[in-house]
Amino acid sequence: MKNKRLLFIGLVALSLFALTSVALAQTQKLESGSTLVATVRQAADRFKDVEAAKSAGYGLFHGCVSGSQEGAMGIHFVNGDLVGDGAIDALSPEALIYEIKNGRLQLVGVEYVVIAEAWDASNEAPPSLMGQVFHYVSAPNRYRIPAFYELHVWAWKQNPNGMFTDWNPKVSCEEYTSDTAAHDSHP
Repeated sequence: MKNKRLLFIGLVALSLFALTSVALAQTQKLESGSTLVATVRQAADRFKDVEAAKSAGYGLFHGCVSGSQEGAMGIHFVNGDLVGDGAIDALSPEALIYEIKNGRLQLVGVEYVVIAEAWDASNEAPPSLMGQVFHYVSAPNRYRIPAFYELHVWAWKQNPNGMFTDWNPKVSCEEYTSDTAAHDSHP
């Protein structure tokens, strides 16, 4: 009887240890995502005003990105110098993502982009940023650029599919016109 009791206590202790480990791992995963989102907000909050983005070297790239998937990616303002540098820096996203609502550009997220050939020349694994692994986009592609790795961070617009997925069902290109995107200066 004593051995059964000790076995039962041991199984209970082992179960509690396993549950605690799973909960800790999930908490760390959430904190990692939250940390990247917080970092993005801090680094790019000044770009809520698209004129600040333009002054920092960002320019309109391919209009509003939508597709057959649910939602859209939005209007990308890209800094070509950052895309071409072969590096990833959480404080310097290569692209800023806007959405037009009520005739105004609103910052909804950022995208980190690195050309695959430049990255692969000195790295064996795909890029990652604060625990988030980048997606690979082959060439040819709809953007007419070489194969690249990318990571979206929806820092200002909640994405029910995840803060780091490409398509956001809450983003729309419905109000987009090239004239509005090119000339809007409101934060």
